[in-house]
Amino acid sequence: MKSRQWVVTLGLLVLVLGAGMAWFLTQDANSGASTQASKKEAQPTQLVDERPLLAARSRLKLAGSADEQRIADQAFRYADDEVDLAFHDASRDAANHPPQAQAKFRELFQHAAEVQAEVDADQERLKELQKQLSEAKAGTQVNLQERVDVAQAQLELDQNEVDDAKEDLIRSGADPGALIQRQFQQHQAAEHNDQQHVQAIAPIDYRAANLLAQISAWRALRSKIASLEEARLEAVQSAETLSKAHDSLEEQVGREKSRQKAAAAAASAANSTSPANQPAPQGSTSSAVKALRSLSEDQKDLADLDKRIQDEQQLQIAYGQWIALIQSQQRTAMHSIVGSGLWILLIILGVYVIDRVVDHYIAAGPERTRLHTLRAVIRFAIQVVGVLLILLVILGAPNQMPTIIGLAGAGLTVALKDFIVAFFGWFVLMGKNGIRVGDWVEINGVAGEVIEINLLRTVLLETGNWTSTGHPTGRKVSFVNSYAIEGHFFNFTTSGQWLWDEIQLVIPADRDPYAMIGEIQKTMAKETESSVREAEDEWQRITSRYRVRAVSAAPAVNLRPTASGIEVHVRYICRAHDRYALRARLNQALVQLLRHKEAPETRPVSAGK
Repeated sequence: MKSRQWVVTLGLLVLVLGAGMAWFLTQDANSGASTQASKKEAQPTQLVDERPLLAARSRLKLAGSADEQRIADQAFRYADDEVDLAFHDASRDAANHPPQAQAKFRELFQHAAEVQAEVDADQERLKELQKQLSEAKAGTQVNLQERVDVAQAQLELDQNEVDDAKEDLIRSGADPGALIQRQFQQHQAAEHNDQQHVQAIAPIDYRAANLLAQISAWRALRSKIASLEEARLEAVQSAETLSKAHDSLEEQVGREKSRQKAAAAAASAANSTSPANQPAPQGSTSSAVKALRSLSEDQKDLADLDKRIQDEQQLQIAYGQWIALIQSQQRTAMHSIVGSGLWILLIILGVYVIDRVVDHYIAAGPERTRLHTLRAVIRFAIQVVGVLLILLVILGAPNQMPTIIGLAGAGLTVALKDFIVAFFGWFVLMGKNGIRVGDWVEINGVAGEVIEINLLRTVLLETGNWTSTGHPTGRKVSFVNSYAIEGHFFNFTTSGQWLWDEIQLVIPADRDPYAMIGEIQKTMAKETESSVREAEDEWQRITSRYRVRAVSAAPAVNLRPTASGIEVHVRYICRAHDRYALRARLNQALVQLLRHKEAPETRPVSAGK
């Protein structure tokens, strides 16, 4: 290649590599950023941690088989129970520990209290007017009804203002109880929708029959394990967080109990020193009741924390079982990958061994070119078969195998028509009316001796025109065997292997040709007697089956007057392989005949049939 072409090629490769790296680096950037942003925005309004349930809900879609679905359902139930307990505890804590009116929320609470007082006053006023309307006389009912309508409209207006004030409290975070209630309603709605719309993905075919699908299944299983391991670690962290909260609350409850016991002991000592008829202080009793109730709520929180920790632990176990199940599938997929790799190596080894065997048994010999070609063809065929087998291991058999085989067969039939016809032409040539090695034939105007007949081709040693010398030209001519079906051929070496040949003589005009012609006829009849008899017998035997009149094989003498004398054309029958020997004998006999009779000067001329 020229330097400019190299520069263009390298530039294109650099661009392709740069685009590929950019595609790889940016494939998940947007989705990850949007997910992180949504999480950060959602954190301030989430008072109850729903991550265990969200993790279990997202993993429900990963369950493919029945065993995975069972484990996923268990994990979802444990996570749902843990989140329900978290909502219950958060609601109870919000009810038992109402938010204090901080400075930044004081105006909101004051406004909410004022509009609520107005609503309460509107309700009392409406009840009073409705009572008056029911007791009023007919003349005053119209006026009272108008006042009732006005009071109802005012109540609706003030109620809307109360709702707006509550929404302001919820939006600002000043009323966690309402916020928790709203989050719980969203949680229930999402759970109801998930039960209706969650659909598991198709099972991963980790027992696939081809290498490409096995690698894809192994990667999908690895991705699933990573997702489940992430959920399991979240469950572990949640369990640790709940355990710390449980321990902290347990210490707080222990301190409260110790304080209660000390207070009870002090109260008992005070009661023992005070007069029996003196009543206990009124504030101390209410404080004790309040403290006991708070302690009871803390004990309930401890019990719920224990349940939530157990749920998280069960969730860890469920995820662990799920991961173990996927790991077993991954090992099966890896075993299949190793098996496919082993098959590929065995195919490569087999191709290599067969190549060596071919090289050993088809060594270069006297026919170096032919053996080299044969060895190259065999090795190429073996390598093609090996590549096809490796592709079957990697890609597997096509799904529509019968259709593909049919289409491929039709395409190969059209593309290889000549080869197919040539193959069947070989059977025609090997039949009764075919040709054999050594036959003298004429194919597509080329005459010669057959020296090779293989499955696809016929090879002739060209011998020139039959009317000329007929000696080999030294050229090999190859024909595709389709000529036996689509064309025609002449075989001069059939049953009798007979052909007509001709000798030409010139007798000068000043000589009597009749005596010479009679001697020539006798000589020709004597030399060709055996050939004529055998040819006529064979022709009689052949033509009798087809009811065809046999042709005489006796020599024929034709005369043709010319300016220089009389031309004598002698046509005779001979065997194909004896053609040149018989012609030589006839020429010699005619020359002797001319000399013996002291015939005038003649010149023998040979001609074709």
